[in-house]
Amino acid sequence: MPPTPPPTRTAPAPPIGIDVGGTTVKGLRPGADGTVLDDQRVPTPRPDPTGRGVVSAVADLAARLGHRPGDPVGVALPGVVDETSGIGVLSTNLGWTDVPFAALLTAALGTGVVLSHDVRAGAVAEARTGAARGADGVVAFVPVGTGIAAAVLVDGVPLVAGGWAGEIGQLVLTEGPFRGLWVEEVASAAATARRAGHAGAREVAAAVRGGDAAAQQVWRETVDVLAHALAGLVATVAPSVLVVGGGLALAGDLLLDPLRAALADRLPGVRQPRIVAALHGDTAAARGAAMLAEVSR
Repeated sequence: MPPTPPPTRTAPAPPIGIDVGGTTVKGLRPGADGTVLDDQRVPTPRPDPTGRGVVSAVADLAARLGHRPGDPVGVALPGVVDETSGIGVLSTNLGWTDVPFAALLTAALGTGVVLSHDVRAGAVAEARTGAARGADGVVAFVPVGTGIAAAVLVDGVPLVAGGWAGEIGQLVLTEGPFRGLWVEEVASAAATARRAGHAGAREVAAAVRGGDAAAQQVWRETVDVLAHALAGLVATVAPSVLVVGGGLALAGDLLLDPLRAALADRLPGVRQPRIVAALHGDTAAARGAAMLAEVSR
């Protein structure tokens, strides 16, 4: 009799990545070459104090992307996230506190779930395949969108600190015209648009380029407050590359040039990071979540 052929081995499914945003839950399946093979989105359930609405939305997206129970899936959450314990510690926008997301997601999707923080996941994507690709040592990623937060990678590994690392948007300004406000209440893309009376940061940037004096003043204030927050980060962790993302970074050198100058003024004699705009846009966190799921299996 001919020998029995060995059993056919099914190739492991590539990980998918899901990013739970303040308004949209984004899911994607990346290809081996970094291209996005499939992209699915649904509205974020809010408020969602138990987290079960988010878990249901994640499970729905995962099914649309061809997920099978036990396949690797990375899920990036907003707010304060402790990846080590699997807990969503706090999300003011979505209304949860101390939700055991890793356990809830594993119950819904099976084993293979890797929990991460949206900004730290975005940093992983930008460091591996984005604007900081090839950078050594310390890389910082700061998305400036609805809010402001930072992620720090040390040799590719995110600094977590119980989920509290990088909350630079929560710094309270202690002097000047914005005394008593948080950094993100002044310098986020949303706050900049609101202060300038425009629909979004893109419109503010257009007004700045068009010579609108009021918009230019708002822009200068945003750069000043953002530089104030970033100076402490740069002085403390000395990133070789600082990637700026979010809606404000879409302005390119209109933001980055004065930000480079403002940081240099605040840190004379200190090594300046290379400051660049993010490459992956609003897919960074989902891409990074998929990468972290791939590494974990």
